Amino acid sequence: MANDRLRALEDVEKEIASVLQSAGTIVLELSKEKANASLLDRQLNQFQTSVNRVESELSAQIRYLTQVVTGQPHEGSTYSARKDCQMALNRAEYARVKLGELGRTCEIMLDPQT
Repeated sequence: MANDRLRALEDVEKEIASVLQSAGTIVLELSKEKANASLLDRQLNQFQTSVNRVESELSAQIRYLTQVVTGQPHEGSTYSARKDCQMALNRAEYARVKLGELGRTCEIMLDPQT
């Protein structure tokens, strides 16, 4: 699952390179005295398609990361369960410390020598 996410991000990176290349070609063509309209249309179409793919994939990645960070259940991850377990361990440790403090306080109060 993690490898798939990394591959998807690598694909996004390649798609961004394609976006930049299309944009560069468009700017170069527009700088000419007589621009080739059909080339501009093809490059603009490719540019828009690539931008839409990048936007779509990045939105999917952001949704996934939002699920991970907020602890919502999602396929293939144990983050939420580990987080819940860690919180339970923290609460148990806190209770142990407080019980120890309470025990020492009781010993002091019940000690006949004081």
